[in-house]
Amino acid sequence: MKNTYKKTAEEILTHADVKINGNRPWDIQVYNDKFYERAVAEGELGMGESYMDGWWDAEQIDEMICRILRAHYEKRIPRKLSVLTGIFLAKIFNMQSKRRATIIAEKHYDLGNDLFQHMLDERMNYSCAYWKGAESLKEAQEKKLDLICNKLYLQPGMRILDIGCGWGAFGKYAAEKYKAEVVGITVSKQQVDLGRKLCEGLPVEFRLMDYRNIHEKFDRIVSVGMIEHVGNKNYRTFFKVANKCLHDNGLFLLQTIGSIQSLTKINPWTDKYIFPNGLLPSVAQLGKAVENLFIIEDWHNFGADYDKTLMVWYHNFEKNWERIKHKYPGRFYKMWKYYLLSSAGSFRARSIQLWQVVLSKTGVLEGYQSVR
Repeated sequence: MKNTYKKTAEEILTHADVKINGNRPWDIQVYNDKFYERAVAEGELGMGESYMDGWWDAEQIDEMICRILRAHYEKRIPRKLSVLTGIFLAKIFNMQSKRRATIIAEKHYDLGNDLFQHMLDERMNYSCAYWKGAESLKEAQEKKLDLICNKLYLQPGMRILDIGCGWGAFGKYAAEKYKAEVVGITVSKQQVDLGRKLCEGLPVEFRLMDYRNIHEKFDRIVSVGMIEHVGNKNYRTFFKVANKCLHDNGLFLLQTIGSIQSLTKINPWTDKYIFPNGLLPSVAQLGKAVENLFIIEDWHNFGADYDKTLMVWYHNFEKNWERIKHKYPGRFYKMWKYYLLSSAGSFRARSIQLWQVVLSKTGVLEGYQSVR
């Protein structure tokens, strides 16, 4: 049986042009032969956990993952029963219910502001940057923020709802550059605490609350990197809330990581260690959720930019790890490194996307003018 697992792993890796114990940067170095069974039988979970346990490594994990994904490894191995059980349970239960909404904050966003301050740009953007014409992460993130403001046709004095506001990067930019008023909501207490300090003196309000509890009208709505935590059972509710809160002539910009297929469960390693109960929406799921609520005015895919963003985050994390490592348990470094690099590889392989979608309630008269 062990030889069967190794043979299957070798076939997958050979098809991906990844050699076992080879000398190229993307070749995998295997230190424990138990890796083969774990990786083949458990898929993404086995790959990630065996890396955290030191059973394998690669000089360029990002490129190795990219090549494996481009080779469509998932078609060559059956799913383990536990993975199928997780998918089945996600179909039955609402894993992102209001009662469970704070789990993601506890497990991820409240890991410590210092971790994110040492990894992200100065404005604390924890989402894909827009690298068109940009030379640095700071410049690319500001281009992303300005892109959002332009796509929303933002004007001074407009009142904006930011669903999943993070540390207030968008709110601070919109208030400083466009003289807008912003209400940001998040389920992370640490984001609220730091965000209020970063936006002190500006018309940016932070609220610790679930999106389902907001009952006010706004000129514009923006949500960047938050619907990935909403879940397919709640997509319709999410857009109903946005529709209710948006003035009839308003615009809603949604930025999200997107899946090329409709799923009900994120990959098990990411679910267990990084984004519990997360889920990437598909075009079909979003389309069904906005039906008869919004008109899709614009759909912009710049997923390749997330690869570059994640690689800069990784280099920042690596450079600053010695300053913060005393605050985190032993396996955290390898876990976070694998998260950043495997994510970069996934975007590089184009197996996941990054979308900005502009929505209106009744349609922009004379047509919406797309901004790039």
